[in-house]
Parts: sequence; structure tokens; C-alpha cells
Amino acid sequence: MNINKEDLEEELKVGRNKSAKPMLWVSMISMVMFFAGLTSAYVISMRRDDWVTFELPDAFYISTILIILSSITITISQKLLKKDKRELSIVFLLITFLLGITFIWQQYAGFEDLRNAGLFFTGPTSTVSTSFIIGISLMHAVHVFAGIIVLLVVIYN
Repeated sequence: MNINKEDLEEELKVGRNKSAKPMLWVSMISMVMFFAGLTSAYVISMRRDDWVTFELPDAFYISTILIILSSITITISQKLLKKDKRELSIVFLLITFLLGITFIWQQYAGFEDLRNAGLFFTGPTSTVSTSFIIGISLMHAVHVFAGIIVLLVVIYN
């Protein structure tokens, strides 16, 4: 039995491409389930007697706008790539990258605003509501950070 190296490499490439899309769907569904679980727990916990209502820092509202804008810019980038406008697509990927970095910076600013207001994730002065807000936004920042790493790989390639 004679195995040709090029045939083997081509077969491996086809196999990777076949498994990439289902793995993408599994990871996307997992992320949706994760954030849906956190959001559900947040909504249910709002009925607790020890729930404390407070004003969210402006940085969290700004970060929401930034993440929506980044969704728009990455969609534009994808459409440009399909039209074979690679250079312009990369420009929009870079804009998406900058929006992602700014999003994480705004999340940090929001954490600092909460801390300065005496609202903490844990400790004697922490509350369930602040723990949820900080936990959810921290997980979202980690999620966006991972997306930024993937974006850098896409831009590099």
C-alpha cells in the first residue's frame, strides 16, 4: 500500500473543513446556553428579598453600543470579503478589533465605577445583584477577549 503525502494532506484538509462547521455550531449553542443560564438566574434572583437595585455605570451602556457596532462592522467585513474586496474587508476587521478592545476597556471602567461606589463582587459589602452584574459582564469581557484573539488570527491569515 503506497500512501501519497499530498493525497493524505488533502484528505486531512477536507476532514478538518467537514468538522469545522459543526464544531462552530456546537460552540455557539454552548455560549448561548451559558449566557441564557446566567441571564435566567439573574432574572429569577431579582425577586430575592436581599436584592439591591442600583444604577448601572455609563461605561456598561457605552460597551453595549460598542459591541453592537462591532457586530455591524464584522458583518460588513464578511460581506466585503464575499465580494472579493479583501483590503476593505481587513479595514473593517481592524475596526472590529478596535471596538472589541474599547469594549473590554469600558467593561473595566464599569467595574471601577462599581468598586468606587462600594459595590463589590465578593466580601462583606457585596450583594447578589452586584455579584451577578460583575459576573455576567466579566464573562462577557472574557468572551469578547477570546473573540479578539480569533479576530487577530483571521487578520493575520
